[in-house]
Amino acid sequence: MAEPTGRREQNKRERRRRLEDVALELFEREGFDKTTIEQIASEAELAPRTFFSYFATKDDLVLADYSERLDRILTELEQRPEDESAWDALRASFAAVAADYESEHDRIRRRFTIMASNPSVFARSLHLQAGWEQALTQRLTTRLGTRADDPAPRLLAATALAVMRASLQHWLTAPHTPALPALVQSGFDQLASGLGTH
Repeated sequence: MAEPTGRREQNKRERRRRLEDVALELFEREGFDKTTIEQIASEAELAPRTFFSYFATKDDLVLADYSERLDRILTELEQRPEDESAWDALRASFAAVAADYESEHDRIRRRFTIMASNPSVFARSLHLQAGWEQALTQRLTTRLGTRADDPAPRLLAATALAVMRASLQHWLTAPHTPALPALVQSGFDQLASGLGTH
């Protein structure tokens, strides 16, 4: 008898999460470079081929939440009022995603630590962030109704991502920081008013 679709999807999410949890533990204990895909699969009680059903590389495993975060930003942006400025729409969209990060502080911190100390993972994260910028640029071009050669949507996308990146790094590394959504909104506000005034 075929497994119901809902249960099948839940099992996939659970296996993916198990691979992520096991991998983070191994990376912290054994080191990223020394940990093998075979080890990760074995610890997760899954076959190595199952690993490749979810992740192409170990790098992608550390950055497993990237595509989900991008989808969330784009969804939030799509739902913003049409008469709202692009900057305010980005501000609200990124603050909403920052709230998601806030609820997973320890997990995000562990990912960030591994990424920051492993050049291949860091390089992969930059590549994925470039994809975020392109996706946001396309969405903003549509929202603003601008021509493809107008640099404004790309400038907005790149600046919004810079605010998120700086806020996230500060939130993860500095003691006694405000909540991440507040940091993100403050970053947008500072840029809107002009950093030269600070």
